Amino acid sequence: MGRYLGPACRQCRREGKKLHLKGVRCETAKCPLERQWRNFPPGMHAFRGRRRQASSYGVRLREKQKFKRYYGLLERQFMVYFRMAERARINTGDALLITVERRLDNVVHKLGFAPSRRAARQVIGHGHIHVNGRKVNRPGYLVSVGDKIGARATESSQKFIRATLGEGTPQVQPWLSLDVSRLEAQVVALPSSEDAQVPAVQTQLIVEMCSR
Repeated sequence: MGRYLGPACRQCRREGKKLHLKGVRCETAKCPLERQWRNFPPGMHAFRGRRRQASSYGVRLREKQKFKRYYGLLERQFMVYFRMAERARINTGDALLITVERRLDNVVHKLGFAPSRRAARQVIGHGHIHVNGRKVNRPGYLVSVGDKIGARATESSQKFIRATLGEGTPQVQPWLSLDVSRLEAQVVALPSSEDAQVPAVQTQLIVEMCSR
């Protein structure tokens, strides 16, 4: 199955949680989860007013789907990251969060270069982002300590990124360092599992499901 191209808000309604897939819009009254008449699972057979009791398998599946949708991952991509996390010497759930946090689209979003991860993938695909002075158009590129991420040195790219940043200096997480004047950032450390802001995801349930 290919990448989901339907309404982003439909995914939030399915999970019953805000996944912040549309940036600032998710914090406004336009979010469907803020509207009582839209806060129910999508589909013609959805029972309005309550959500059905999920089975043990269903609970774990929902945690996995929530994680994938938050980061915009396909099943094959997710399993590649999970196998990498299994080989790590730390807790598998924490290793999974750290690995996915290193994705370039996630870094571009957290630097404020794009309003959402979905928008960040488009920005990267259009060649607006350079890593260590070279164009990288793969959203799944994993950054490392010391990597420098910046906007392409063209007027269109610089203007686009500055318009997204707006006025002032955005608050970035401690593992990233941002120079707004040059539109350049550097990875000063690896992210921790606490830096991941996935809404109410229990990674232990994901590990239990994928370790069968």
